[in-house]
Amino acid sequence: MSVQGYALRTRALVTGGAGFLGSHLCDRLIKDGNDVICLDNFFTGQKQNIAHLIGKPYFELVRHDVTFPYYAEIDHIYNLACPASPPHYQYDPVQTTKTSVHGAINMLGLAKRTGARILQASTSEVYGDPAVHPQPESYWGNVNPIGFRSCYDEGKRCAETLFFDYYRQNHVDIKIVRIFNTYGPRMHPNDGRVVSNFIMQALRGEDLTIYGNGGQTRSFCYVDDLVDAVMLMMGSPAGFTGPVNIGNPDEFSMVQLAEKILSLTGSKSKIVFKPLPQDDPKQRKPDISLAKTELAWAPKIPLEDGLKETIAYFRGQIK
Repeated sequence: MSVQGYALRTRALVTGGAGFLGSHLCDRLIKDGNDVICLDNFFTGQKQNIAHLIGKPYFELVRHDVTFPYYAEIDHIYNLACPASPPHYQYDPVQTTKTSVHGAINMLGLAKRTGARILQASTSEVYGDPAVHPQPESYWGNVNPIGFRSCYDEGKRCAETLFFDYYRQNHVDIKIVRIFNTYGPRMHPNDGRVVSNFIMQALRGEDLTIYGNGGQTRSFCYVDDLVDAVMLMMGSPAGFTGPVNIGNPDEFSMVQLAEKILSLTGSKSKIVFKPLPQDDPKQRKPDISLAKTELAWAPKIPLEDGLKETIAYFRGQIK
């Protein structure tokens, strides 16, 4: 954009910008020459994730909760704000739902007022415990609306509903990505996700805890690949709304992941098995055909390479 012949930087707002994904996205936006506002209430976000950006002339950090309105002149909104790991979102399930729903309403209202393009970071959890494998965007999901995970699953599903209703009713320029398991440096060491759990347990010499028999599968996308896809989606043609699955279609069982992390860390830890939590999906694998076709995107970083980077980061976090 420009004013009276002067070229202006794109003004980007990142909610949840001090979190794992948000901080990597802020890095990319600054690197690409954007003017970035990072919004976070620090419930799960950490200042250390964006400390290296503070003081840069085109980066601004604002402590704010998206369940309350926020006002700024913005070109692009990346709505990432919401605790994303079960221990964090189950700690205060009512606030989790409010973050997804009220946060979406507030950010969509801002987009409507400013004419900004807005991207919603949705989740593979909208598919629940899927009866279709792998999961295409056309699959409506198999979600328990009253379970312990429902605050997150249904909150994100409702946010997608709001995005499409603002698109149809108010012509807001929306983009939706459904993010599958993502990992990499800056994951919270106590977020309860399988990659961070296994790495921390291995580095501390503790037993690696697998819930269930270890046969359940996940697909793991390295954070740099994820950010590439988000940027491509934000830059995609108007009218292409998504939702688009973003993830790595290579599928690994929990036992395979545990064994790979033990090998890469050189840990002598043992694997132990515990009961599977309620509504924990048995399979999770994205169909990324749409991302390949519309965004010319596919993940490039193999699991072993990404795990090496993630393990090196966590080694530095252990006191």
